[in-house]
Amino acid sequence: MRPVPCSSDMDFGQSNLFGYIEDLQELTIIERPVRRSLKTPEEIERLTVDEELNDIERALYLLSSGQDVQGTSVVANLPVLMRQNPAETLRRVLPKIREVLHVAGVEMQLTAAVSFLTVLQDESVSIHTYSHSFLHIILQNLEHRDAGVSNAWLETLLAVIEALPKETIRHEILNPLVSKAQISQTLQSRLVSCKIMGKLANKFEAHIVKREILPLVKSLCQDVEYEVRTCMCRQLEHVAQGIGTELTKTVVLPELVELARDEGSSVRLAAFETLVNLLDMFDSDDRRQTVLPLVKSFCEKSFKADESILVSLSFHLGKLCNGLYGIFTPEQHLRFLEFYKKLCTLGLQQENGHNDNQLQLQTLEQEKKYISVRKNCAYNFPAMIVFVDPKNFHLELYSIFFCLCHDPEVTVRYTMAISFYEVAKLLNSGVYTIQKELVTLLQDESLEVLDALVGHLPEILELMINGGENSGSESKLLSIPDLIPALTTAEQRAATSLKWRTHEKLLQKYACLPQIISSDQIYYRFLHRMLTIILTNNVLPVQKAAARTLCVYLRYNRKQEQRHEVIQKLIEQLGQGKSYWNRLRFLDTCEFIMELFSKSFFCKYFFLPVLELTHDPVANVRIKLCYLLPKVKSTLKIPTDKHLLQQLELCIRKLLCQEKDKDVLTIVKRTVLELDRMDISLDAEQLEKEKQQNEGRSANVNDKIFEKKRRDNKPSSVLVKSMTLSSSGSSSGASTGKEDKKSKLVRSQSFNTQALHPRYSNIDKCSNKSSAAGYTSLLSGMGKGCMLSFSDDSFRTRSTGNSGNATFSSSSSLIASRNSFNSDDQKNNGNKESQSRKMSIKNRKSNS
Repeated sequence: MRPVPCSSDMDFGQSNLFGYIEDLQELTIIERPVRRSLKTPEEIERLTVDEELNDIERALYLLSSGQDVQGTSVVANLPVLMRQNPAETLRRVLPKIREVLHVAGVEMQLTAAVSFLTVLQDESVSIHTYSHSFLHIILQNLEHRDAGVSNAWLETLLAVIEALPKETIRHEILNPLVSKAQISQTLQSRLVSCKIMGKLANKFEAHIVKREILPLVKSLCQDVEYEVRTCMCRQLEHVAQGIGTELTKTVVLPELVELARDEGSSVRLAAFETLVNLLDMFDSDDRRQTVLPLVKSFCEKSFKADESILVSLSFHLGKLCNGLYGIFTPEQHLRFLEFYKKLCTLGLQQENGHNDNQLQLQTLEQEKKYISVRKNCAYNFPAMIVFVDPKNFHLELYSIFFCLCHDPEVTVRYTMAISFYEVAKLLNSGVYTIQKELVTLLQDESLEVLDALVGHLPEILELMINGGENSGSESKLLSIPDLIPALTTAEQRAATSLKWRTHEKLLQKYACLPQIISSDQIYYRFLHRMLTIILTNNVLPVQKAAARTLCVYLRYNRKQEQRHEVIQKLIEQLGQGKSYWNRLRFLDTCEFIMELFSKSFFCKYFFLPVLELTHDPVANVRIKLCYLLPKVKSTLKIPTDKHLLQQLELCIRKLLCQEKDKDVLTIVKRTVLELDRMDISLDAEQLEKEKQQNEGRSANVNDKIFEKKRRDNKPSSVLVKSMTLSSSGSSSGASTGKEDKKSKLVRSQSFNTQALHPRYSNIDKCSNKSSAAGYTSLLSGMGKGCMLSFSDDSFRTRSTGNSGNATFSSSSSLIASRNSFNSDDQKNNGNKESQSRKMSIKNRKSNS
């Protein structure tokens, strides 16, 4: 269909006109299915249900006269009806469902199987009621003509068998099973019987299984249909677990040997896999005389006449080699190792004199099979290290390890990347031999391989730097000059891809690098890269991962110049950045700093820059700040950080008084209530120092007062003693009164009180609660209007050297205003006193 030109270019000639008509006809054809999908009024009327019907009546109506989709919805809603009204549902709805299922389609059948299983799992009714009401419906639908429906009902039945009592299983399931497993029954019936018997073997005692189930098992193992023999062969593992070791040896093992020589390839495959799974149940004689010859036969035929077993053999080879390890002769041990090596390179090289033309004739199915074999070999590589002993790794398996790590197929390299950590653990002190392959996988062109490797990257690097648990040698990591370039390249490739989850995962794992390489290498190669990601990347999880990793790098960096440079960049480029998105990431970074650093570190460098964001023009930044304020307050220690607490209180005041955004104001009020319930940590050491200083100051003052009075008055010894007693009593009383006054002052301090005077810096007797009454009173006072006013730049800081502190003009102006009020009061009081004195003097003169 060609594009329609615009009106100015349209040519209404005869040829073009017919072209436009054809285009319109095509559009009409496209719209027809849409029109046909609309419901007619008659169909809508038929689908309409009376709203006054209750749930049970509505379900019965839809099952009786509704369409299939409505009936299916009722069946899907059966668990809900059973929870709400089980008695009525069992009495009225379930019989109707049973009736409808006889003629129901596939969708309703599948829905019913799931709903019946859900009712069992919900335990809406007792198991006795369930078996009486639901079990017969399940058994009736087991032999449905559709294989998918039959399997769905079978899965439900197998789950029900787990919960049914033995007597119910015997009468309702086992006894009918004898007839359904006969050769005269349908293929579907016999397949169902095989799976049921595998389940029943674990429900009864061994003698019952031997008497009633094993004859049926033998019969089905010799069925004329290979599907039945295959199905029963796969159930022999469950049967063996139910009958024990002795019966397995005498009954199951002979059947497996016979099935392993079956003419059907699927039967032989099932026999081989069952044999491997039952390996632990056979003793050494059985393994040597029966199992080992069978395994050797499978290996010999896998390349020649029976390639169908090749994929399965490669998958189970590691388990087989270690399971049969004790009975191998040195020759057999070498033969199986060579067989494994051959599988690892299958399809990658010319074999048996095949030329290039013959290799090109390999079918696509064969190539897929060979890829699966090499993938399975990669999966089994850790098991093969155990088989040859880690000490012999370099001699026996390193060349194969190299080939698998450089395999042309991504799935093979992906599997090697997943198992790389297991290989490193097994090699222990010899882990340095695979360092080059680590670099290779880090530089792999597929991000799937990188993602698989990064999962255990910290553990792998730790093993390599320590040289294994038992190695006392120094790190051999320095012998790999390509490791750091490989790490940086891997991150850059992940950054330029669309797989941001891999990038996030990589950045999270890179937090381990301070334990691996020097701080200078991290500073010059990784730290600034993390800051760049925070500033430029558009994916929030990636930015947060980079921010946290950057904080880890900063935590382990001991060079003050580098630390200060990074802190300065964080504050300037994030906290004071032009983009509100960067300022949000600054708050995220501060949250990580509070998590990883000490409280004093955060208070010294980041407390005030965080509070500066209270006047941020973007509401989202102020909202995020409000959510962070409780954590910010938790970093404070009293009395060391009392000036920071004052600034925090002023910031809250400003937000409450000046905030115009309703959402922000709501969160501010909620934050105030949360701050109200918080405790502030006490700096015990600082408190003790100030207490000692105040006690010493008080003692010196009392001594000076006493000496002055003694020199001036020079009384007798009696008077001296009395003065001494009165002086000590008055001084102690004054001291007590002063302490009470200080305690009251500290307890009454809140957001609506002035800053602490230096005179009252000792608050060792105050409680841990930070101005609880003040938070609440400030919040309640919002309804009456706020009497404070702040200028826009009142919270801008000015530099005070390297101390990292800042002063706020609002606090000084507030104290100054209050001091002015106090001075006015003092002047007024002074005037009143002077007037009263003048009056008293005049009266005396008149009297005289």
